[in-house]
Amino acid sequence: MSENHANVWPTFRYRDAKAAISFLQEALGFDVIAEYMNADDLDRVDHAELAWPEGGGVMLGSVRDGGGVMTKTGVASGSVYLASGNVRELHARALAVGATEVMGLTEQDYGSLDFAIQDPEGVLWSVGSYRGAGR
Repeated sequence: MSENHANVWPTFRYRDAKAAISFLQEALGFDVIAEYMNADDLDRVDHAELAWPEGGGVMLGSVRDGGGVMTKTGVASGSVYLASGNVRELHARALAVGATEVMGLTEQDYGSLDFAIQDPEGVLWSVGSYRGAGR
């Protein structure tokens, strides 16, 4: 297994995937590494990959009919934890662009500095300095 490649990719479907991509770029600093628009509906994002600058990333797209495990009933929900060495800066950045704060900067008992925001469609994005056991 390569240390340079993410092997876990949280995935989401958004009602407004373009807005979600913009939010994640502006509020948290994600980089768009792939974005495929639907040829028949240019407002629909068929697939996008966003890289987290400190490693890993997320995949997302627009809600759609057609069955499968991520149909319109599987609209964006859940939470993602992002490990970062720049927690305070990301907190200020997210609030500056109007992110909804769910938890302010908090020193956790286990030594992590964390905060949490919610994106416009309800996904919880937690950011903290904790990088996992043994890291």
